[in-house]
Amino acid sequence: MSHHLSGPNLRSPKDDARLGLTDLFVFPAAESGRTVLIMNVNPFAPTQGKEFHPDAVYRINVDTDGDDVADLAYSFVFSAPADGAQTVTVHRATGSEARDHDAGGPAVISDAPVAFGAEPNVVTAGDYRFSAGLRSDPFFADLDGIVNEFKWTGNDFGADKNVFGIVLEVPDSELGDGPIGVWARVSLRQNGGLVSVDRGAHPSLTAYFNAEEVKEKYNAGEPADDWDTYREPWAAVLAHTGGYGAEDAEKALRTVLPDVLRFDRTRPTAYPNGRTLTGDVTSARLAMVSGGKITDDHIGPHTDLLSQFPYLGHPHPVP
Repeated sequence: MSHHLSGPNLRSPKDDARLGLTDLFVFPAAESGRTVLIMNVNPFAPTQGKEFHPDAVYRINVDTDGDDVADLAYSFVFSAPADGAQTVTVHRATGSEARDHDAGGPAVISDAPVAFGAEPNVVTAGDYRFSAGLRSDPFFADLDGIVNEFKWTGNDFGADKNVFGIVLEVPDSELGDGPIGVWARVSLRQNGGLVSVDRGAHPSLTAYFNAEEVKEKYNAGEPADDWDTYREPWAAVLAHTGGYGAEDAEKALRTVLPDVLRFDRTRPTAYPNGRTLTGDVTSARLAMVSGGKITDDHIGPHTDLLSQFPYLGHPHPVP
């Protein structure tokens, strides 16, 4: 699967679905000269979490100079829920504040209402367009087939699932002139501190590559340390699953380590150059880990996506 259930033993971080990152997307907006950043959290929403966690900092980090360290960060902080309602404030941080996991920098959007019904709440503030709330999960995969030794069932795991979507659209000038790197993080305030409980950019990495005992360490880590920390154990995984030699394993891992999603706006947007809502990342990851032996799970993208902001489809009815 993608980044769903990224805590140990295929559970959400801290056993709290509200803290679980599911997917990250980066692609050009419908309006020319703008870029969309989407961070989805809370698999199986809203049955395992009816609102965003009020003690969490949800964050999208942007590296503008290629050193795998955040130069720009957008943090999303949610109010305590009251009578089924919740608001969110968006902070924009640069420089040293962008490298701190807390919600630094000025608020560029304040107290925006979160949408838990069928229709999104879209907020425009200056050059920013923003929406947060319950949406259809765009992730598609034959998860039953994957866990059953690749005997395909034709069943799409995400066909009837919802997530909590955080959608931010910014002008391209906000992100600089060159390629960028993007990753998401969820941190939780506990015991007087802020603890990173989930992070990621590329789909389906932790599910295939990380042993149970290192998942929490991975979720707390920094992308700049990924190559030195995970190159050898992940190369061993590729050798086992796909018969990779050392050189070929290193070449394959260069596309996903560090765990930063690259996006060059001068090139076509297709994973791993950014990620659209219709990109078949499941088949891409299967081909990678199998050494090209498995190339398709035969599940296509969802048809409920919107052509305009906030792009994520309307939520499915809750059983």
